[in-house]
Amino acid sequence: MYKQYCILAIVTARGGSKGLPGKNIKMLNGKPLIGWTLEQLKCSKYVDEVFVSTDSEEIAEVSRQCGFKVPSLRPAYLAEDTTSSMDVLLYTIQLLEGQGKTFDYILLLEPTSPLRKRNDIDEMIKLAGDHPENDGVISVGEIHGEHPAIIKRIDEKGNVVPYIESEKGIYQRQQFDKAYFPYGVGYLIKIARFKEAHSIYTDNMLPYYIERWQNYEIDDIYDFACIESIMRMESKKIWENI
Repeated sequence: MYKQYCILAIVTARGGSKGLPGKNIKMLNGKPLIGWTLEQLKCSKYVDEVFVSTDSEEIAEVSRQCGFKVPSLRPAYLAEDTTSSMDVLLYTIQLLEGQGKTFDYILLLEPTSPLRKRNDIDEMIKLAGDHPENDGVISVGEIHGEHPAIIKRIDEKGNVVPYIESEKGIYQRQQFDKAYFPYGVGYLIKIARFKEAHSIYTDNMLPYYIERWQNYEIDDIYDFACIESIMRMESKKIWENI
């Protein structure tokens, strides 16, 4: 709890993955991938409850070995390729409310974004708690090489054209304005507002700025290899007290 706000952290980890099969429990620098997020949660002073949402008994067992209870698996209809994370979050909130547990904020943490500094989770919670006029906080990293101004598409004639027509004539990084991507270090939102919007994205969210080396998520083996290398480079920031 931070100030008067009660925080529920939800770690979403589906068993099926086409891009990198078994990625959530694949060993990454000595820990299963999901283990990094769970260990980071142990460092938090403000998270009141952690719920691991998975359809996989194997992921559930790894989570238990990390010290977290997984009393039940999510239903199969919430574990399909097309399943929305928003539906998973709502199901979890309602499940816990049925047990008499209520919270002020949910914190969505994705195991596929393990590049967190040890204080990121609590700094996000403090930022939200200190600004209750906002709906919550989203981690964002500045886009560099894949800026929207230089992204292309292939038109109906097979030609390479600007994805955004208004960005014609922009070729150099120095011409870019700043653009940000919501990397999965954390998404924190008031539960009441989430229920209204059925989204973690509203027009009243604060940014939590992450560092350049944190701008990675694991979708395939190439992402995995990049993050594995970055973890070694930035080990002091990631592993300190974990």
